[in-house]
Amino acid sequence: MRTDLTVRAAVLEDAAGIARVHIQAWRECYAHLLPAEDLAGLQQGPREDKWRANISAAASNVWVACAGMDIVAWASAGAGRDDDAPRHWELQGIYVLASHYGSGAGQMLLDSAVAGGGAYLWVAEQNPRALAFYRRNGFVPDGSTAAHELIGTPVRILRMVR
Repeated sequence: MRTDLTVRAAVLEDAAGIARVHIQAWRECYAHLLPAEDLAGLQQGPREDKWRANISAAASNVWVACAGMDIVAWASAGAGRDDDAPRHWELQGIYVLASHYGSGAGQMLLDSAVAGGGAYLWVAEQNPRALAFYRRNGFVPDGSTAAHELIGTPVRILRMVR
């Protein structure tokens, strides 16, 4: 685990850094699921606007992991969005730059976003690294699956609960 990492609640000024990580992490972890041209076409501006709106609305808690001053990972969590939510709290997203895999950033973010309590999340079935991480943290599939579109491509996702 890296000792130079810090985790804190995101502030509005973090929107650009979160958007940068969001795009790069998608390119790194979804390269086997999504067309390269679609991943290459992801644009900073619209993602930044989305994150500014998310942080301003405070509908979810957003956390960032920083190496020095640079955001290298983020997580968001909030009230469950599903009509049949198995838990009140949902981990809505967590992404870590590949350069920081194994650094402890993901674990620090998960601990901040959901602590030790019950929560659920949706994850791509073909994301073995994320599946292993969530299993290590006590999440198990609950049998719910869905097709979800990521930049126009259907991806099979499954719900995990702890």
